[in-house]
Amino acid sequence: MPELVCEECGKRMFHENETTLKVEAKIHGKFCRKREGSAHSYMHRDPLHPGPFDPERQADTDGSPVLK
Repeated sequence: MPELVCEECGKRMFHENETTLKVEAKIHGKFCRKREGSAHSYMHRDPLHPGPFDPERQADTDGSPVLK
């Protein structure tokens, strides 16, 4: 089974389909934390922190919430 190891963080990725493994490695490269234990990207947000990132833009000009 083909496998790759990320040079930045050491994550081991493997898949039986080599094309799928290349896609997984490319996606991992965009979201890699560079080293284990560092902060996650905005995509891996803590579910216990529901507040908006930008409180000034949480509502539109009419005062309606942008996200529900």
